Amino acid sequence: MRIHITDVIESDVLKSDVFNSYGLHILSKNTVLHSKEISKLIQHSIEYIEILDRSTIINNSVEEFDQLERTLESTASPKWVPHMKPIYDSVVQDIKGLFDTARKENKIDTEQATAAFDPLMQNLLLERDVVSLLLLLNNADSYTYQHSVQVGMLSYYIANWIGLSNEESVRVGNAGFLHDIGKCKIEPDILNKPGKLSAEEYAEVKRHTIYGYEIIKNSTPDQNIALGALHHHERINGSGYPHGLRGEDISLYGRIIAVADIYSAMISSRVYQKERDLLFVLKELYRLSFTELDPIITHSFISHMIPNFIGKRVTLSDGRTGTIIMTHPTEFFSPLVQINSEFIDLTTERALEITHVYF
Repeated sequence: MRIHITDVIESDVLKSDVFNSYGLHILSKNTVLHSKEISKLIQHSIEYIEILDRSTIINNSVEEFDQLERTLESTASPKWVPHMKPIYDSVVQDIKGLFDTARKENKIDTEQATAAFDPLMQNLLLERDVVSLLLLLNNADSYTYQHSVQVGMLSYYIANWIGLSNEESVRVGNAGFLHDIGKCKIEPDILNKPGKLSAEEYAEVKRHTIYGYEIIKNSTPDQNIALGALHHHERINGSGYPHGLRGEDISLYGRIIAVADIYSAMISSRVYQKERDLLFVLKELYRLSFTELDPIITHSFISHMIPNFIGKRVTLSDGRTGTIIMTHPTEFFSPLVQINSEFIDLTTERALEITHVYF
């Protein structure tokens, strides 16, 4: 039953998942609509939705439909976890196998790699709630391999968001999965060292970009994938490595993967780093977009990630706690926050800022 948003009544039940115009997941199938959920649909400019026939709802018990009530109140969106987690874990193990092969043979079977990545890539087409996806699948084990999988996933999404075809986006995603393959040549004691690296150790770590380029070049004629590995630590102001390239001298794949790489690294917990607050990470990417990262790619990434924060509880710099109910299309970090019956527009209340987001 398709209805206009103005015709929605309390206790209507969604017949299907709802996505906004950016493709971001707003509410799940079978969500019972109350005032909060209806407001969320309006905030995202949703005009029409599919609901279950109201006579069906009347004929079912309250208890049955209480079980259907699922929203994005928490980023834990369990409907896809039982399906996605085994696929994700399998790809992490496949990445580990590719690292082992590359270390021994200085090349990989790219057809085997593509076949390993494909089930995850197919599911990324369906799951648009990127923040939830990464938070639920992330854990503290096997950082290097998990990071590679996350960068592949994020690179795929970013490529889509900047307008590349799905076929090209899949190739960018595959490049993201393989961007750190050169680390197979670095001693684990150096990679996992909890303290500060010596100058010699840091120089060796930086060589992973060249090692990765050589491994991929030995494995596939697709130069773009090899350049993704070579260029993902280059920076548009020339401050990166291994060659200090500037601007568009850095390959498109390299510029995309650079954003995904930094985001994944900063949200992860490692032996020498605690995971950071997600909003802090996006603010840091925004800052870097004026110096080191491609601004168009970075701003596209941020603009697609920020709507995921709608409905999340936050703490403001004055200590009060509220809920984000609307985000701004250009002032990414100044949303509208509700605290009880008060609405605080951070685009005008410049003395206030968000200090923490609760997931």
